[in-house]
Parts: sequence; structure tokens; C-alpha cells
Amino acid sequence: MRWTWFHRLGSPPFVYGLAQRLTPWLAWSAGISLAVGIFDGLVLSPPDYQQGDGYRIIYVHAATATLSLTIYTVMAIAAAVAHIWRIKVANAVAASCAPIGLSFTVVGLLTGMLWGKPMWGTYWVWDPKLVSMLLMVFLYLGYMGLRASFDDVTRADRVSGMLAVVGFVNVPIVYFSVYWWNSLHQAPSVFKLGKPTMATPMLIPFLTVWLGFNLFFAAVALVRLRAELLRRERAASWVRQAVTYSQPVGEL
Repeated sequence: MRWTWFHRLGSPPFVYGLAQRLTPWLAWSAGISLAVGIFDGLVLSPPDYQQGDGYRIIYVHAATATLSLTIYTVMAIAAAVAHIWRIKVANAVAASCAPIGLSFTVVGLLTGMLWGKPMWGTYWVWDPKLVSMLLMVFLYLGYMGLRASFDDVTRADRVSGMLAVVGFVNVPIVYFSVYWWNSLHQAPSVFKLGKPTMATPMLIPFLTVWLGFNLFFAAVALVRLRAELLRRERAASWVRQAVTYSQPVGEL
């Protein structure tokens, strides 16, 4: 009886209704967190003693780059769950996460290049950290491309899910590359073992922005998940109710 809630997460109508209820709360929380964090980081926090005001791009760069790894991890776990336990909703979760993860990865790379020009003197170097992050872009694109190349949804789920699980090996490579190789990219100053080395006036807005981006990802992922479930379950009776009526369908 205690695990009833867990099994309900495999029910498309229940998950659709749950996503419908959670999305507004997540979206509003994301907006407030991002507004407060960005204002604090860009206006109130002091400049860095070495990088000056140029360091402020970290509030977007580090948060989005970290989230790109988090999203791929969620996608890989969902694909593994779908493959092992044959849970259809898990495949929908993985498919919903991929475009969002690609977007965050691209933003992380672009903002890193904008930061690198004044700090390193160039937009791009063939640094292990940067190269492994670039590989993340191709992993996301490969997953999405494989899904689009099959008309049969079941086969698309199986083949793209295998790529998601295998590609997860790149996630620890991205994180530990600054430790394993002689990397130009600096080591983590917040998400690491031990106490963060970022000063508190800079750390607080960073964590606020990071929380806001995570909440934003959750809200957008749930919107995409609802659309994905409707597409996959379009022949089911609960879908007709969801389209016809505005009330949640999670109790079906």
C-alpha cells in the first residue's frame, strides 16, 4: 500500500494531471527566483577582485552548464527505467527532456565563449572541459535525431534510449575533466566536494539563479511531457477528456 503512489507514476493520465497542477507553481517560483537572483548578481553583488564585473556572466554560464549535465542525467535515468521496467511514461520523460537539455548546453557553451574572450583572450580553446561539453551537444542531437528517424514510437524509444544510457559516460567526464587533465578551465567553486570557495555575497545570488533555472527546467519539462503524453496516448479515452474539459484528469 505504501508504494501505491510510486506505481501511479507509471499511469499516463495520473502523470498528466500531476504535471498540470505542478506547472504553474514551478513557473511562478522560477520567475521569482531568477528575477531576484539576477538582480542580486548583476546589481548588488560586488565585482571580483581579479575579473572585475566580467565574472558576472557566471550567474548564467555556470548555472546553465551545470543544468545541462543534470538534464542529461534525468534523461538517461528515465531511458534506463523505461528499458528495465517497460514504463511508457519514462520514455515520454526522456523525450521531453532532450530539447531542453540541448538548449541549456548551447547557452552554457555560448556564455562560456563570451567569458573566455576577455579572460583567456580567445572564444575557444580545445580544452578537455570545452570539448566534452561540445560532445554533450552532439549526444543531445543524436538522441533527438534517432527518435525522429523512426516512425514506430516503440522502436524509437528503444534505440534512442540506448544512446542516452551509453552517452551518460560523458557526464562524469565533463565534471572531472578539470581534475584528470591539465585543463585551462577552472575547477568547480560551488558544486564540489567540500565547502564552496565562492564568497558569500556572490554565492547567494548564484544559488538563487541556479535554483530558478532548475525550477524553469522542471516547469518547461512538465509542459512538454503533457504534450508528449497526449501525442502518445491520443487514442485513449482520457485524452479526449483532457482535450474537451479543463479540469485535471489525474484521478482517472
